[in-house]
Amino acid sequence: MDEISAARRWYAEDLRRKTPVLRNLHVIDAFAAVPREPFVGPGPWRIIPQPYQEPFLTSDSDPLWLYHDVLVAIDASRNLNNGMPSFWARNFEQMDIARGARVLQVGAGTGYYSAVLAEIVGPGGHVTAVEIDPALAVQAKANLAPWPQVEFVSGDGRAIDADAFDAVIVFAGCTHPAPQWLDGLIEGGRLLMPLTTDSWSGFLLRVIRQGTCFAASSIGGVSIYPCVDGRDQEGAERLKAALAGIGTGKVPIRALHLGDPPPADAERVWYHGPRFWLERETAVADAACGP
Repeated sequence: MDEISAARRWYAEDLRRKTPVLRNLHVIDAFAAVPREPFVGPGPWRIIPQPYQEPFLTSDSDPLWLYHDVLVAIDASRNLNNGMPSFWARNFEQMDIARGARVLQVGAGTGYYSAVLAEIVGPGGHVTAVEIDPALAVQAKANLAPWPQVEFVSGDGRAIDADAFDAVIVFAGCTHPAPQWLDGLIEGGRLLMPLTTDSWSGFLLRVIRQGTCFAASSIGGVSIYPCVDGRDQEGAERLKAALAGIGTGKVPIRALHLGDPPPADAERVWYHGPRFWLERETAVADAACGP
């Protein structure tokens, strides 16, 4: 094993213990398999050791800088970066992505996490990776050529035709899901979407299709770049009000419903966004998705 391959394996094992990744070790093997350097461009690199810490410019172009749990800038002028590996390793673990799964990724960036997802699902799986930014899309398409199980789409991930997906993972902050994301989920399929205010902060909404309804929960807080065409000003204000005083650690929700909430059931509504609402968790034991 050469030095860079050994560094990638060390990096992946560090993620396994730090995140931690306990159930799906394909996640760790995927991080060990995918070289990070093609996706972040030539060094030196602007690195942020942890969110909100002072960034620094590496002293050289040694790829070993990249095999740590750090943010790497893609476009510093727009606060675009390659994403924190432990954050996405945890999210992939929470999504229980199996070998052979069909995954829709919205917001592929330059393609690094698309390649990681491709390694997780394996040659028998399929990843549809979508990126709306033309410059990033050009890079991602070239970067992802070694993974035939990736179908790359340059365009709007909120407008993509629905298909049958085991998982839909959104890499940008929204105030509401696109209808296609929910329509495309198979039975037991899962959506992970950052639900965020105008300050880019909020929580990770995880949705699981259960028949004709959707169980919903939060798997933790998030601060993330906003989604193009995925923002609604009134929705953002309502979400900010809903989160006031509770933070993002324990979001009291239990189900996602499409459309508008019934006027008589206002007490059930925790958050009402465009064309959907989240039902408040209560102490009453009833069906997972509610009536």
